[in-house]
Amino acid sequence: MATVSDILAGKGLRLITVSPQETVYAAAVRMNEHKIGAVLVMENDRLAGILTERDILVRVVAEQRDANLTHVDDVMTRDLVCCRLHTGFEEAKSVMRNRRIRHLPVLGEHDEVVGIISIGDLNAFQADSQERTIFQMQEYIHGTW
Repeated sequence: MATVSDILAGKGLRLITVSPQETVYAAAVRMNEHKIGAVLVMENDRLAGILTERDILVRVVAEQRDANLTHVDDVMTRDLVCCRLHTGFEEAKSVMRNRRIRHLPVLGEHDEVVGIISIGDLNAFQADSQERTIFQMQEYIHGTW
């Protein structure tokens, strides 16, 4: 059974983070540069929260706040749902669906942040897995396996 560790192995472990004191504008620019929908908010090497596109839309744009004057700390999501490297693919997908979230920080053995997965990562992993299965079945059926 596939795990979050398998997803990260294909995606990579690069973390894009911001500090709580940065402006939302600076965080949004970083998100745009890396083509990602969320950044982890780290304070003293500790996960303090997550800033997502939804946070920016709901708590900055909709409230007509100035992104250059608003700090990440003021609008980030603090109540985090995280997963572990050994969390199963289906469990991660279920958590995202049931909690209506699109990003899950991934924690290591000592509660250190080791990655983040998105619903897009899960969908890409599942599609790739299905393509491999189809290829293997075609090879088997045609006797070339």
